[in-house]
This record gives sequence, structure tokens and C-alpha cells, in this order.
Amino acid sequence: QVQVVESGGGLAQAGGSLRLSCTASGNRLPIGSMGWYRQAPEKQRELVASINLRGDTNYADFVKGRFTISRNRAGSAVYLQMNSLEPEDTALYYCNVRLYRGSTEGTWGQGTQVTVSS
Repeated sequence: QVQVVESGGGLAQAGGSLRLSCTASGNRLPIGSMGWYRQAPEKQRELVASINLRGDTNYADFVKGRFTISRNRAGSAVYLQMNSLEPEDTALYYCNVRLYRGSTEGTWGQGTQVTVSS
């Protein structure tokens, strides 16, 4: 079991920046990977970026060059630096945590809202 909490969402203007944070706690097994996903109204949830225990990163094409994912050295927190925000980035952003050798679906946080105005 693991508890996942996101923070850092809010309102930004086009071209602005936000930094999202996600913390994991309560796990007895080490974390294998953490990732950020987003979901806009009436759209499917999609991957934004992920990072594994070795620090390998994976980005969706629509955020490459604008967003950067990172983690703390303990691997218990992940961050998403969002630059050059666009109105199309408006969505509910979720953090997903997969434990090492745990379930493939992982555990989701409650989400944090990101709204970008033009």
C-alpha cells in the first residue's frame, strides 16, 4: 500500500510556468516508477511524463521541450516543471506510483487542477 498526494496546480497565463509535486508514503516496498498523467473533460487520461528508479524519463510528444520531470534522491517524490504553458494544457493532473515488482496499474493520487488562460 502507498499513499499518493499531488500539489502545485493552479491558474497560469499562456507562456507561464507551474511546478507540480507528488509525494508517496506508507509503502513497504521500494518505488519502481512514478509518473504524471492528465485528463481533460470528456477525454481519456493520457501520459504526460514518467521516471523510473534509475532516473530514466519518458515524455509525451506534446510536452517535449516544455516540461521536465524529476525526482528526489530517495525516489519518494516526483516533480513536474511546466514551462511555456498553453491553454491546451488545461486538465486535471494525476500522479501514479508503481511499486517495485508491484501491480502494473499502480496507485493514483486525487489529482490537481491546472488551468491555463490565454
